[in-house]
Amino acid sequence: MTLPTVALPGISSAASAEASLDTLARRKGMRFGSALGSGKPNTPEGGFADPTYRALIAAQCGLIVPENEMKWGIVRPSVDRFDFGPADRIVAWAKAHGLGVRGHNLLWQHARWTPAWLTTHDFGSQPRVAGERLLSEHIAKVVGRYSGVVRSFDVVNEAIDEKTGLLRETSLSRAIGGTIETIELAFHAAREAAPHAQLIYNDYMSWDATSATHRAAVLTLLAELKRRDVPIDALGIQGHIGSNGMGVATTLGRQPEEWRRFLGDVRAMGLRMLVTEFDVNDKALPADLPSRDRAVADLARVYLDLTLAETSIDTLMCWGLSDRYSWLQGTSPRPDGLPKRPLPYDTHMRAKPLRDAVAGALRAMPMRAR
Repeated sequence: MTLPTVALPGISSAASAEASLDTLARRKGMRFGSALGSGKPNTPEGGFADPTYRALIAAQCGLIVPENEMKWGIVRPSVDRFDFGPADRIVAWAKAHGLGVRGHNLLWQHARWTPAWLTTHDFGSQPRVAGERLLSEHIAKVVGRYSGVVRSFDVVNEAIDEKTGLLRETSLSRAIGGTIETIELAFHAAREAAPHAQLIYNDYMSWDATSATHRAAVLTLLAELKRRDVPIDALGIQGHIGSNGMGVATTLGRQPEEWRRFLGDVRAMGLRMLVTEFDVNDKALPADLPSRDRAVADLARVYLDLTLAETSIDTLMCWGLSDRYSWLQGTSPRPDGLPKRPLPYDTHMRAKPLRDAVAGALRAMPMRAR
């Protein structure tokens, strides 16, 4: 008996019949997933409100990560109030559809993204005690709420200034007495709340020559965390890459050998790796859509082939699947004002050459140990 092919709403039957990106990843011992945001409908952060987009995510992914809903600015709008509603809705939907969930993030160590209430918070006469309590209780509450469902957390996000290589300070880390002490506390609090979860440091160092200082600083931080017996399991490689304007896949301005060495150095510390936020910024590419899409796909394939050759990487997450819901639409617009096309599917949920590039890289990468 042959069962009919059932098309997803708004998605062609041919696209539905293809092996999903998660299926391709699992064949090699990997996982594939995407960010999913529950912001206002018809905004780049509002994909969760779109049933066609949810269907695409469910069809292509094995896991999701709430895009912003577990960050301090949303989950904790004031010192004495938590709002778990947006995150709860995404997590419940993922669970109902058999998708795994990653948590992002428990501490964004960046003053720009620290909530206003925390920036101006009065830590009193014993700031270290108050700061440690605030951070520990926050992590315990967020992690505890999703215990058993969220099995991987970005504990600390973007703690390094990419230009100087120095650790960033925030009002919270100043109260606690230092950034490294704050990071250490965050990981220990997360481990206490989730003994079996994967705990990750997440950052945007990359293969560009301009990222050499950043890469070196990340290695220094990881080595120090290991020296302090901090319970860190993995490094999150965000994977926000972009065109240098050449219009073709090229390593000009990139450092493939140095990138390969960086990945090997992380592996040598006994850490796993994940690509956590992959997309391709096409700001500098031509306006012509076929040319632009081809250049994006070519660049992505070069990057993914190089990166996924490292078998300690066991997860690939895109920062969204459809151009309609990419954060890049509202960030650093193209000079010609055209919408960006940084993700595997276009605004109508149709597969693009980038989808083929991701699929090709998943097929070509080495098998992971099972």
